[in-house]
Order: sequence, then structure tokens, then C-alpha cells
Amino acid sequence: MLEIFNKDLVQPPRELNNPAASSSSAKPRLGQSPLSKALYVLKKLPLLFFFPRAAASPPKLSQEILKSFVSQSSNAFSISFESATSFAYVTPEKPYSIHQRYWCCMDDIYCIFLENLNNLYTLIKEYGLSKGTNEAMFLIEAYRTLRDRGPYPADQVLKDLDGSFGFVVYDNKAKTVFVALGAKEEIKLCWGVTADESVVISDNLEVIKASCAKSFARFSAGCMFRSEHGGFMSFEHPTKKMKAMPRIDSEGVMCGANFKVDVQSRIHSLPHVGSKANWAMWGSHSDRSRVLLEHKKT
Repeated sequence: MLEIFNKDLVQPPRELNNPAASSSSAKPRLGQSPLSKALYVLKKLPLLFFFPRAAASPPKLSQEILKSFVSQSSNAFSISFESATSFAYVTPEKPYSIHQRYWCCMDDIYCIFLENLNNLYTLIKEYGLSKGTNEAMFLIEAYRTLRDRGPYPADQVLKDLDGSFGFVVYDNKAKTVFVALGAKEEIKLCWGVTADESVVISDNLEVIKASCAKSFARFSAGCMFRSEHGGFMSFEHPTKKMKAMPRIDSEGVMCGANFKVDVQSRIHSLPHVGSKANWAMWGSHSDRSRVLLEHKKT
């Protein structure tokens, strides 16, 4: 899968982008002192003499990335929007593979879902959905509930999901993006920044590398990104801040940072859940189900 979002729509953590990655003269090295730099060059000189290193490929433009991805498979299709947003998806050759992926669109909301939810049937009953609902359809309904009613925090919605999962939801009317990756680390998502500063998300690491040069990283497990609500955070530890971890590759070049939970930090503000919200009422699944069913009727 591949998603591309315009820089005006999605602003990722600034540490994900390495503006110097496309300029060989500006690449930061491990050693900062002149002596360290000289020792690094002398150490690499014999290898460079016998095995000259090819120049690093610069990051690509969004349209070039999309065209390249779609051309790699006859089962691929894409959809683009006026907001310079694009979705591309490769239909599985084996529709009943254990590694499931779903593509779904409802009410101008688009979702790509990877893997599966072990408690999907329970969630379907709680949300009052039909038995034929798959994971992508459920995620769209859960997103609509958060968007329209916000009965409880998004991190609680994700904590209720049992299984290995990764998904991207795009609301074309509201122009919002919701991305999350489960905590079990059985699947991988990557994200990066393109030459035109758009954000690319994919489950294919090689696609991200070829698209974003050094401005990319793994999407952290147990985390979510919401374009309209504070950006990137851990849904496993919602009261903790995310900490950027500088990353340097085998050539000594600075890359996009990885992110981990800063256990020493604390976010003191509570998430907004609506002007009439009553925190006491969210103690049981039955109470939540009642509000979800009311939303379904509307």
C-alpha cells in the first residue's frame, strides 16, 4: 500500500525530515571535530578506492513516486484527490491469505487496513454494525464516531482493538488523516518526506527508501497520528510524550529519526471529548455501546 499526503494536510514530526540528505556536501557525519572527520575519511579511503560508492539518490516528487508504485504490479490501482492526496493499493493475489489487507470507501472516507482484529465480532456488536463488516469498514465507522461525537479518547478506541493491525484513514470532506500501528510489532509501517515535502506512508520499506532518500523512519508500534488532534502520539501511553531518537546509517549519514515513548515525560492536559462529556459514563462497554448505537441511528 502507498499513501501520499500534501504538506499542507499532514505535518509530521520535524525530526523525520533530513533536509541535508539530498546534498552530499552537507551530510552530517558521526565525528564533529576536524580530527574525527579526517580519521573517518582515512578509514574509508581504501574501500572507496576499490569500491567507489554510488551517489545517493535524491528524494522523489510525489507524482513520480505514485507512478512508479502503480507500474510495479498489474493488480495495482490508485485514486487521487484535489488536495494532492493519493492512495495506491495492490490487490492481494491470494484473497484468503493469513496476511489480510482491506480497501474500503464509505461516505467519502477511505481506509486501507492491514492484518486482522481478533475481537472484530465483539466490536461489530458493540457498534451495532452488520455481520458482514470487515476490519476496514469497522475502522471507518469508528472514525466517524470519533469525528462526530467524540464520546471518549481515540487512544481508548485503539486499545480496544485486539490483534495485529495497521491502518490509514483519510476523510476527504474534513481533510483529515488518521494513522495507527498496533503494539504487537508483527507488521511494519514506514513513513517519510518527499522532495516536495509531502508525507509518504507504506508497508514497503524499499518503496519508502527509494522515495524519500534519508528522510524516513519506521512508524512506531503502539502509536497513532491524527492530523487534526495533536499529531503523533502513543496510544499505549497517551500521557507520555514521544521522543525523537537520532538515527545514523552505516555510512555515517544522518537519517530521519525514530521515535519512542519518553517515560520521564508527562502530558498534563486531557484530550477534548466534547462540551457535554461526562467522564464517569465511560466506565463500561454497555454505556459506550448505547452512545455508539445512538450515533449509528443518526
